[in-house]
Amino acid sequence: MNTFTASLLPYPRTKGIALVLTGAILWGVSGTVAQYLFQKQGFSAEWLVVTRLLVSGAILLFYSHVFAKQNIWKVWASKQDRISLVLFGIFGMLAVQYTYFAAIQHGNAATATVLQYLAPAIIVLYLCIRSKSMPAKYQVTAIVLALLGTYLLVTGGTIQSLAISGPAIFWGISSAFALAYYTLQPGRLLSNWGSILTVGWGMMIGGVGFSFINPPWEFAGNWSVPSVLAVIFVVIFGTLIAFYCYLESLKYISPSETSLLASAEPLSAAFLAVAWLNVPFGLAEWFGTLCIISTIFILSLVKR
Repeated sequence: MNTFTASLLPYPRTKGIALVLTGAILWGVSGTVAQYLFQKQGFSAEWLVVTRLLVSGAILLFYSHVFAKQNIWKVWASKQDRISLVLFGIFGMLAVQYTYFAAIQHGNAATATVLQYLAPAIIVLYLCIRSKSMPAKYQVTAIVLALLGTYLLVTGGTIQSLAISGPAIFWGISSAFALAYYTLQPGRLLSNWGSILTVGWGMMIGGVGFSFINPPWEFAGNWSVPSVLAVIFVVIFGTLIAFYCYLESLKYISPSETSLLASAEPLSAAFLAVAWLNVPFGLAEWFGTLCIISTIFILSLVKR
């Protein structure tokens, strides 16, 4: 390898790091923007979820068909893929979107995003139970840290009272379980059809299914220039661009590094919620956040 070639090697890696950090920060910021829509502009989590899923799903499917030159209907040819896609759309995509936004609506973006990051510890527990094996020491450490972080976030370090409401705790932890399912379930679909087509159909199925419960034309809230810009940010920047950046980063860095750097999401959500929306976040909550994020570091750095 000559000197010139070697000098070029760091740049793709730098690009990958920049992409995943951009995607993670956009995800975190979009959660705080959603909190602004719920608590300052009177929007509902139901309307934002159904709108985000339908618009983002339609754009991803359009991209797959027009630019990626994929036959977007071919995924429905196999009965196994049809069933898997519907399950992913309802119990994966819709579930993870709605539980996350419901946790924000009943609490705040900071705690909702951090609680969602309990998913890696849940996945470890599930895989250990399924394989009927005891978790390794580093896995036990990650699980204990996740539990400690949850305790500190929920109680604020004071066991006599809760730092956030019961519904916020319920939806936040439900979001972690939904994210674990969302991560594990679509393996065959991703292998066969790729992430853009799979996620596009998952969003569309989830959006259409949820439309029977909360149609997108049933709206309550305050339409204004700031609220319109906030909705556009959540749908375009917080969904499509963030998703693209995350997937594009996998071309330049490893999946373990990507998941590690994606921990910028809860940090960006927490910092912005505190700075912009004045969410109370004490020392106990910050330490709990670091405990949960540290589980990602442990599970990503240790090679299995």
